[in-house]
Amino acid sequence: MRKGGTTRFWIEVALALVTAGLFVLTLVSREWIELLLGVSPDGGDGSLEWAIVGVLLVATLTFTLLARAEWRRLQARRT
Repeated sequence: MRKGGTTRFWIEVALALVTAGLFVLTLVSREWIELLLGVSPDGGDGSLEWAIVGVLLVATLTFTLLARAEWRRLQARRT
């Protein structure tokens, strides 16, 4: 085991950070999908972007809670 946490913990933290960053990016600039892909799959009405915001929020909360549970499990094992 690495000092400060397991590989699983760090993967969960990294995924939480990535999804949180994409969540904020999508809230600030919902056109990044059209800019990146060059298409507007929802016809420009923004419904896809709002769905992505919801999915990213759920993913961020899930990865954060998983990392927290892993951290607590590691702390309990050390004492």
